[in-house]
Amino acid sequence: MAEFTSHLKEYRIKAGLTQEELAEKVNVRRETIIRLEAGKYNPSLKLAIDISRILKTAIEDIFIFD
Repeated sequence: MAEFTSHLKEYRIKAGLTQEELAEKVNVRRETIIRLEAGKYNPSLKLAIDISRILKTAIEDIFIFD
């Protein structure tokens, strides 16, 4: 699995969303958002796209893969 840095928390907070609200919008469990924010879960392309659309931010700004 590729190593990556997640800026999800910063963008989620900037958008005024809780972890639970973002999880509901992208149809995953809150635990998935927690793991994504901690950089412990590599998102699928679909999930990364869904998150970037909700947060109105480019995928590569949210998830930086090494």
